[in-house]
Amino acid sequence: MEQGGRRVAFVTGAQRGIGRGIALALAARGFDLVLNDLAASSDLDATATAARQAGAQVTALAGDIADLGGQEALVAAAWAAFGRIDCLVNNAGVSVKTRGDMLDSSPESFDRLIAINLRGPFFLTQAVAKRMVAEPAGGFRSIVTVSSLNAEAASPDRAEYCISKIGLSMMSKLYALRLAEAGIRAYEIRPGVIRTDMTAVAREKYDRMFAAGFSPISRWGEPEDIGRAVAMLADGALAYSTGEVVHVDGGLSVAKL
Repeated sequence: MEQGGRRVAFVTGAQRGIGRGIALALAARGFDLVLNDLAASSDLDATATAARQAGAQVTALAGDIADLGGQEALVAAAWAAFGRIDCLVNNAGVSVKTRGDMLDSSPESFDRLIAINLRGPFFLTQAVAKRMVAEPAGGFRSIVTVSSLNAEAASPDRAEYCISKIGLSMMSKLYALRLAEAGIRAYEIRPGVIRTDMTAVAREKYDRMFAAGFSPISRWGEPEDIGRAVAMLADGALAYSTGEVVHVDGGLSVAKL
């Protein structure tokens, strides 16, 4: 156990899918949890219940990370829940409402993706990092940002999504440099094709592609795969690394001829 009590992780986008996988993996590693999503819901309650059953103390907080005016109160409530935050997991995000030709992408869709996927996480991380720097702790602390394989693999049918994710990748590197002197590590998790509600719209397409062997590990990724990677980083397994990108993609990112 870390100095000063159990470690605490603040996870955004926690109500289901990858967020739930992250929450349960962190609970299994001995973290207490502040779980955030857009609004209170039965899904968020289910994640909290499962995490408690895994041994964690849990506080669930509703709040829109894209609402910069509400971020100060959200971060204050998250910090006050256990008196500390040892790991911020930037997981909340959305995809395009409709996949299609990027020549038809609208300013409204672009602005929505940037506001939720990039602008919100940047300023949320800023707010949490300021508190971390102002209140040093004795244990390992980190910022883990969940981006996407689309940070490097272009998908013209969801261009604004790809742009938001490569922005997140640079954000993680920048915070890695800025926070290293404070002993805070920053990492990026880059998922591949993960079985969630977000990918359900393309499920039949990916089923066919996996059956045809389009990735070295030819199966769907599961939220638990992402959760284990986040928990490994939050636990300090790569304490002498920062700014690292960890691919959890079944080998899709491996260059091959």
